[in-house]
Formats: sequence, C-alpha cells, structure tokens
Amino acid sequence: MHDTQEIAINTGPIIALVAALGDLRVLQIYRRVWVPLEVCQEIAVGGKARFALAEFEAAHWLQKHPQPLRIAPVLLNTLDKGEAAVIQLALDKAIATVCIDEPAGRRAARLHGLTLTGSVGILLRALREGYTFSMHSAIERMQAHGIRLSTRVIEFALTQAAEKGANL
Repeated sequence: MHDTQEIAINTGPIIALVAALGDLRVLQIYRRVWVPLEVCQEIAVGGKARFALAEFEAAHWLQKHPQPLRIAPVLLNTLDKGEAAVIQLALDKAIATVCIDEPAGRRAARLHGLTLTGSVGILLRALREGYTFSMHSAIERMQAHGIRLSTRVIEFALTQAAEKGANL
C-alpha cells in the first residue's frame, strides 16, 4: 500500500477546497502537503479576484517548495506548468500520491505510477476521518465558484458521504 500521509497538490484542488470549505485546514489530514513553487506562483497570480490567495498564504504548515523544478520535457509538453510541477516534485521526492483534478494531469500521473486523489477525494477522506461538513453544501459552494464537477463525480461524492443530491 502506498503512503497516503504525504501528497503533492496542484492549483485546482487548492482553489476547490477553499471554495468548498472556506480554508485549507482539511488538508491537515495529511502529515505533509507539498506545493511546488510553480503552483505557488499560479495561486499568487490568481486572476482579478485572487481567490484563495489569503487562505493559501495563511496555511503556513504547507510545505511550499522554494525553488523552480527541473521539469521533464515530456511533462511540460503535455500539461500545464502546475500539473507538470506537481508530478515532477512527487517523482523527485518519492511522494506516492498527487492531488490533481484535471483529466490530462491525472492520466500523466497514472502513467508515472503515482497514486491519485482530487479535491472531492480529499473531502471524502476528511469526512471518514471525522471532519463534519455537508458534502452537498461543499459541492454547491464549489459550483458557485465555477468549479466544474461531472454528474458522475457528484453522485459518487454524495453516495460515499451518504447524502442525497437534492437539485445539484
């Protein structure tokens, strides 16, 4: 079994978790959460609203990698810089699990032998480990912030959380 106490996380899940719960404390279900510099930079740029920046900066316990990574060309040629950096950091530091929501990044991570989770997977694990929140409400807040989730993912999340999906 892979070590699931340590993960490397991408920009999308960080934003999705802040949208869902208002902060990043839920990531403390992991012993160590690694964030590549490239992801830190994406969050800092953050568009006009700079959504999730304050919550990201407040999470001092995150392991923010301080320098740019030497990312393999095969990753840079097929993924955005954040996803490529998450996979490269996981490979460099022997981190078995990555948190990526985007399909292309998930495929590349699988091809590199990494274990995957996503923002919904983190929420489900948090519920199993005793956090209390409504998955239904978390999904609604994510969607209100423009986070796209497939019907399949929503149904899976609500089923696993033992909640009914009223009007999602």
